Amino acid sequence: MRGVLSSCALRAVVGGLLLSSVQAQMKVSSFDGNVTEEELKSFNDFVTTLKPGSDNIGNEWAQGHSGEQTKAMGLVYQIAGQQETLDQMLRFCDAVLSERNDLAKAPVGQHKIWTGGIDPVWPNNVSQNPIQTGGEQGDPVGHLANCANLILKTNNLYNKKVSTSIGDPQKYGATYLERAKTYLKEADTAMNNHILKRLLDVSNGDKMYFAKDSPYMGGKPVPWNQQMMFNYAFMNLCDAHRILKDNPTLLNKYKSIISASIDWFFHGGGVQTGKSKKGNPIYNWGYTMPKTSGEDSNHGSLDVAGFARTYIDGNYGITADQMKPFANMFVDVMTLGKGKYAGTVDGKSGDGHASDTSYIRSGYLFLAEFRPDAYESMMSADLAVGKTTKSADQFSRFLWVKHQRANAK
Repeated sequence: MRGVLSSCALRAVVGGLLLSSVQAQMKVSSFDGNVTEEELKSFNDFVTTLKPGSDNIGNEWAQGHSGEQTKAMGLVYQIAGQQETLDQMLRFCDAVLSERNDLAKAPVGQHKIWTGGIDPVWPNNVSQNPIQTGGEQGDPVGHLANCANLILKTNNLYNKKVSTSIGDPQKYGATYLERAKTYLKEADTAMNNHILKRLLDVSNGDKMYFAKDSPYMGGKPVPWNQQMMFNYAFMNLCDAHRILKDNPTLLNKYKSIISASIDWFFHGGGVQTGKSKKGNPIYNWGYTMPKTSGEDSNHGSLDVAGFARTYIDGNYGITADQMKPFANMFVDVMTLGKGKYAGTVDGKSGDGHASDTSYIRSGYLFLAEFRPDAYESMMSADLAVGKTTKSADQFSRFLWVKHQRANAK
């Protein structure tokens, strides 16, 4: 009898856990009005169930699940400033920092990479010989700097101990301010001891090229989606150092590189401006310089998300008028019909990343802010009022645009 009861109890516990997992999904309360407490709670409940990746294999901390989920937490914290959202971001940032090559034990870390050293990087493929690095290195640095920046913007958290549910298992700092300073210090370390020291060549007017001896795209311009990864890091590093007023030389160095990247795209031949069949100004650009047309839908979404982050930051001169041609491009050119979206930014389709899709890649959702007439059709393509989703990047970007619309002046 005791065995039967134990088995039943076990099934009840397992069933409860499974039910909790099923129930923990993000729910759309409405498309209009302010972001609701129900939506925020559903987001926080969902991310609490997530497990951070154990390494960066397959770009897990870049455009993989853990990377996109960390960005989503940061974006939702910007909307509502709820500590429970930030706490989950700390949990993920503790994980990504602990997995850095020079800090983690083997087999996650301690790999000699193409430079010949055990550099402060996050390898995405340790079976390569030599182990390469590329734009994916920007995102983990960006996560750490973004979390530090968000903490530093929240003065009332500075001397508060990190929630007991998160704790300080890695000894990165017992208080939020201590944690922020650790994240910032280690983000700077990765940036200056690998990315700027060996991976990037910014000698040509601070434009980003890969170093000539890099086994990945050596000597070539950094593709736009990868510049967005590096810019994510530079932007948040700048913001954090600006608040602390601790290193103006480093701040200006980072700012000069991100400014050069933006100028290269908008004013240095990176993008072509034209008109859609509806007469609206549109953009067309390529994967990397010197290509200036036909960027594929997948990388285009990452490009757009990067420019949207920089626009939101507000320190680099990107205006709503500059963002609108991206939106026109998506609505007028890439939207081929209900449930069909082109595989390239010039309205064509091909194979692989350039295949047409039946859904909207989440980076493009930011653009609904600049085409209010298309807002509902864009959001309802893959979301529905009263329904749920498990895509944190999709849901967070919906919440951001909803928040912007409700609070527009």
